[in-house]
Amino acid sequence: MPKIWASRRRDYDLDFRAKIADDIAVIDALQISSIGAAPAPMGTAAGAPAEAPALQRARGEGRLTATLRDGRTRIAGLYQEGCAKIRLPNTHHRGLEAVLMNTAGGLTGGDQLRWRATAGAGTRLALTTPACERIYRSLGGDAVVETRLAAEAGAHLDWLPQETILFEAARLDRRLEVDLADGATLTAVEAVLLGREAMGEAATTARLREHWRIRRNGRLLHAEATELCGDPCERAAASLLDGALAFATVLHVSPLAERRLAAVRALLPASGGASVAGERLTVRLLAASGLALRRSLSPIIALLADAGGVPRLWSL
Repeated sequence: MPKIWASRRRDYDLDFRAKIADDIAVIDALQISSIGAAPAPMGTAAGAPAEAPALQRARGEGRLTATLRDGRTRIAGLYQEGCAKIRLPNTHHRGLEAVLMNTAGGLTGGDQLRWRATAGAGTRLALTTPACERIYRSLGGDAVVETRLAAEAGAHLDWLPQETILFEAARLDRRLEVDLADGATLTAVEAVLLGREAMGEAATTARLREHWRIRRNGRLLHAEATELCGDPCERAAASLLDGALAFATVLHVSPLAERRLAAVRALLPASGGASVAGERLTVRLLAASGLALRRSLSPIIALLADAGGVPRLWSL
């Protein structure tokens, strides 16, 4: 290599090393001055508090209206938005069956899901879900599910969602409101599983708040509130869950409620109970597992639902 090129290369190397040394000194000075302080996000002024990133949340709303046409229940209106979808499978009876789907694949803290349905005069409308709804661990806030139903004169409404599974640290705030006109009848079910039996889960830290309000012509007919928290007494006390990992409530509103009480009681397991007050027949069920709960619940639904059986999706 010529001496002139060797000299220039040596000078370049010295300059480059000096530049690196200067940069290292600057970096060291910056690190010393910011010990214990988190770096500010891009676009944030130095010293300003960094905000937690906004997490994506599921939002969904579905609305359905049924009407009577040519002696059969037909769809009159349908609206769906976000993760809420409604499907209408073919059935072999005169009623209309609607499947309410949450395409988000489950709910967690901050998610919101709203359902609205109206059964027109003389119609038969059944609402169900394609599978168990899953409520996952919450990082803050409740998953909110609001359902508002209405049945006009002479209509029958079946609210038959499949079970809800609560995972550890899940938080669910659920509300059911139903308005019944003269002559309208109702069968409503809500079932809850505390964790997954096959995985050995018990969801001991799950939280549930549930409110039911059933009205006849605007007058309150039935009201109840359920609150489940992480208190072990709620799981073990004989007057509460008595150690059960699955529970359900069935409400049947009909002039025939008292006549059906004996038939319902004949289907109950030892851990279940049923009572009648006016036109309301209320059933409570406890079970050690989801399978045991469904085996007790299915024949009761078949007795009280308009179609005379559980929705087909319950059997898949």
